Amino acid sequence: MPQLEMGDYAPQIFWLVVTFVALMVIMWSVGLPRIRRVIEAREAKISEDLAEAESAKGRAEDALKAYEEALADARSRAHGVLAETHAKLAAEADALRAELDADLAAKAATAEERIQETREAALASLRDVAGDVARAATERLVGAAPSEAAARAAVEASMGEGR
Repeated sequence: MPQLEMGDYAPQIFWLVVTFVALMVIMWSVGLPRIRRVIEAREAKISEDLAEAESAKGRAEDALKAYEEALADARSRAHGVLAETHAKLAAEADALRAELDADLAAKAATAEERIQETREAALASLRDVAGDVARAATERLVGAAPSEAAARAAVEASMGEGR
């Protein structure tokens, strides 16, 4: 093999060094500047993207603050409407309750009047019935029936003592 012969080592090493240096110079002058430009372009793009992301983050935070403020405002307005509606309904309920109380009081007064009239009618009827019973009992016990006026007078005297 020719590359393993001792006499061919020096020229091979020379051409190796020349080729290595030539490739280093080409890489140094052509390849590395291109790589540096690509890296710088990537860094610039990344920096631009980060700045844009920061800007978007700021806008998103501003939008979130505006949303929270709008939500708080809507909640406070809803609370106000709820309180107003509650107060209005309470006032209407109080008015209806007062109306119903007045109506019930009027009905209770009417009912008491009817009860009083019925009571008086029952007492008048009771006096008549008590007089008839007293006459019948006296007739059975004594054998003679007292007059109707006497029986009523006795019932009236007896009912007057019971009070």
